[in-house]
Amino acid sequence: MPQIPAEILDLIARGATFVINHSGGKDSQAQTIFLRQIIPAAQLVVVHAELPEVDWDGIKQHIEATVGGLPVHYCTAASTFFQMVERRGMFPSPTRRQCTSDLKRTPIERTIRAISKATGQTLFVDCVGLRADESTDRAKAQTFKFDQKNSKAGREIYRWLPIHHWSTAQVFAAIELAGQQPHWAYAAGMSRLSCCFCIMSKKSDIKVAARLRPDLLARIAATERRLGVSMMMPAKGGAPRYLDELAAAA
Repeated sequence: MPQIPAEILDLIARGATFVINHSGGKDSQAQTIFLRQIIPAAQLVVVHAELPEVDWDGIKQHIEATVGGLPVHYCTAASTFFQMVERRGMFPSPTRRQCTSDLKRTPIERTIRAISKATGQTLFVDCVGLRADESTDRAKAQTFKFDQKNSKAGREIYRWLPIHHWSTAQVFAAIELAGQQPHWAYAAGMSRLSCCFCIMSKKSDIKVAARLRPDLLARIAATERRLGVSMMMPAKGGAPRYLDELAAAA
């Protein structure tokens, strides 16, 4: 078992509630397995930010089947993905990821405040399954920090990336060792699990998602053409291409 940071051992001893951010994906699943091994169940809760219309089928069922009976809190943003796009007149981009901040982070932060109000707990560790080998930006992420923004009204909140140093192979190995399976979309060909079509998707994932969700592909492509913007960033120096065109070429 990996060495547990001293600051985490201290927070466990102080009775902190560890909030597991769970997307339903492999990293969230492996993170949950790991945290259940080192933290008392009474100090663990799971939070899932729902993404109506753009999420994969079976996410809720998969989470509930693999968290070992931990309490699961569901939350949604005030706007859906399509409402956000319509309001802004554009899709999120790698440098402006409102999909993450508006549809995931904000509802989860609101849920932590609600848990605090309902239970009287004021000490939290917000656990996120980001990994260094996913991207250059994620490799640079601080693995443990005090959450100044949300530590208000008597609350003390920290943010921790428990599996930041894990490889993809380690993630799948942890899931297998626990006697579990990843969400069905991986077996269907997806390499990652977020929105069915994600601005960070590889061409191969776009092709698989197009096969599995042709209805959503058509809706996004229609929105792109009506707004005159593309969801996926074009290659450097290249012309924008709509999602259905990328899927056909993948």
